[in-house]
Amino acid sequence: MKTLGLAIALVCILEGLLPLLVPGQWREVFRKIIGFSDGQLRFIGLVSIAAGTLLWLMLDR
Repeated sequence: MKTLGLAIALVCILEGLLPLLVPGQWREVFRKIIGFSDGQLRFIGLVSIAAGTLLWLMLDR
């Protein structure tokens, strides 16, 4: 449970960096994302999950 909490905390920290450091660019990225189709968003989600899984497996060795 502690590891899961630390992982969620790290995600929150990383997610907060862009709006803190470059809010204008962050806002523009979200404007563009709103125009994506459902299929494009699903593909981005799939790639993100695959990249996270690969990173996890590489670091867990």
